Amino acid sequence: MTQSQEIRCFGGPDDPLMMAYHDDEWGTPLHDERAFFEFLCLEGAQAGLSWRTILHKRERYRQVFDDFDAEKVAAYTETDRQRLLADAGIVRNKLKVNAFVVNAQLFRDVQKEFGTFDSYIWGFTGHKTQRRTGELTMENTPVSTPESDAMTKDLKKRGFKFVGTTICYAFMQATGMVNDHISSCMKAPRV
Repeated sequence: MTQSQEIRCFGGPDDPLMMAYHDDEWGTPLHDERAFFEFLCLEGAQAGLSWRTILHKRERYRQVFDDFDAEKVAAYTETDRQRLLADAGIVRNKLKVNAFVVNAQLFRDVQKEFGTFDSYIWGFTGHKTQRRTGELTMENTPVSTPESDAMTKDLKKRGFKFVGTTICYAFMQATGMVNDHISSCMKAPRV
């Protein structure tokens, strides 16, 4: 069986970008500050849309948001916000663009409080990847968990935007805080 014929949770030869994202990123434990901020932003941008839509705009997001450098994004002015809202290469939603800037400022606050965002965010899973037990399918994959609920509650208390429990759970999946590869997936952990 070739790589393109193997079973995946999503993505395949018809969408090489989704396939590469599945194979190389999704569910892989992440500990990179810049990448955490990128996923926090992109998962929020996905609200009401498909991940495929956002993934296909990812490179443009990286270009216009200074490669998700939280310090730079936190300093964006109203002029920067207007520039972003005029860019057809991203989702031009005022609430989402504003959330990126607000969240960048709050992301920096968390880094100052905890030393790193990594130290803070992994605390919601006891600093280890969680894996559900039993036969895992797309049908029994949750959209939220008590851990994503707790993450949402704390992020909202701090003022973060676009961090509902479903978005937080997708963030946890993307960053490998949970491993939700279905049992038949080529990336599923083998016992």
